[in-house]
Amino acid sequence: MTRKKILVYLRAMRVNQWVKNLVVFTAVIFSGKLFEVPILLSSIYAFFVFCLLSSTSYVLNDIIDKPYDQIHAQKRRRPIASGEITIAEALFLVFILTFISLMVSLLFSVEFFLLAFIFILLHFFYSLYLKRYPLFDLFAISFSFMIRAFAGEVVSKYHIPIWLLLTIFFISLFMASVKRQAELVVQGSAARISLASYREHLLNFLTTTFATATIIAYSFYTYFEKPPQLADVFGSLFPTFEARKWMMATIPLVVFGLARYAQLLFDKEQGERPEQIITTDIPLIITVFLWGALVIGLIYLF
Repeated sequence: MTRKKILVYLRAMRVNQWVKNLVVFTAVIFSGKLFEVPILLSSIYAFFVFCLLSSTSYVLNDIIDKPYDQIHAQKRRRPIASGEITIAEALFLVFILTFISLMVSLLFSVEFFLLAFIFILLHFFYSLYLKRYPLFDLFAISFSFMIRAFAGEVVSKYHIPIWLLLTIFFISLFMASVKRQAELVVQGSAARISLASYREHLLNFLTTTFATATIIAYSFYTYFEKPPQLADVFGSLFPTFEARKWMMATIPLVVFGLARYAQLLFDKEQGERPEQIITTDIPLIITVFLWGALVIGLIYLF
């Protein structure tokens, strides 16, 4: 196989979207165990398994969506839509990725294998059926992020606080609804089957609702859940100020991040490519970096 062909396969696997699988690290980061090597290695293991699973779903989805992608301004350049990869080659890639990812997941534990199997089954069902129906497509995407989070719990053996889990649930719904809105505005209802049943005012409502729910859920997390390392240091320095409230300092960054994401959607109509927004917009990158640095600092350093 030539280097050019390998690069084409990697494009079809959408390696640039593997960033979504970082949700797997939620449990290990917020439990204060990020720098414990065995637990970290297990989470990295899970991350790469879900990268392969995600790529499987992307290839299958592109096979099914080929007629729609061929009339899409950007998607028509994808390897399957453009003909760089034949349908037979793509189906073989789906089989190989599914087999490898499930077998590797089984080597870790039965529980992890079950989550991996449910994840790929959900995505197969989504590509074949759920994505045709409004709302069901959004919730299927959100549940896939929840499965990733649960997988991180299984491999690390540490639980994610309920309000943080709800934050993941709502923010994934927010990003999915933003993506649908951008597709409807930029490409029209012909870009995706489910868009024929969506209306712009409904997507405006869903985007606003899910953004608000994300902020509320994350705010509750920062107030009600006490990070593992804060009590000893801050409790002695500021005995009248509860240690858990220091995490509330990260709320403005989350609010700004959501607002910036929405601004990019409405001003630049880029919401249909969330991974590109997250990895190329400088203000958003700085916001995510500051949020991550503050969270890591509060949990592990101070």
